[in-house]
Amino acid sequence: MRDILQKMAHYVKKYPFSVCCLVLIWGLSLFPIAEVEPLEGVPFVDKWTHVVMYGGTCCVIWTEYVRSHLSLDGEKLLFYAWLLPILMSGVLELLQEYATTYRSGEWLDMAANSTGVTLAVAYGLMFHALRRK
Repeated sequence: MRDILQKMAHYVKKYPFSVCCLVLIWGLSLFPIAEVEPLEGVPFVDKWTHVVMYGGTCCVIWTEYVRSHLSLDGEKLLFYAWLLPILMSGVLELLQEYATTYRSGEWLDMAANSTGVTLAVAYGLMFHALRRK
């Protein structure tokens, strides 16, 4: 148990903004939120919100990773900055559907989340390329 706590403390110190964004996503996904009436007329506003939330969070992950590493570990990034956020998205959608009475899970939300995560990969690769120059 102590090893797990030390590993978690290491990640919180190394990636503080990423951890904050991830905690924020969990909170926004599982707690009840009020509808925003002025935005109800915007087509697909909910899906755009998902793209921005997950894309923004993964951009933060990429930024903190690139700033603290000289070279990219492709396998690590594929897992932590692409696959894991998509899997987390699926878990949250399932939790919204089956563990809450005030939220609903949608496959299109997961697709929007995955789109944001994938766009962040493009950002991360460009950010890394620009930092090397």
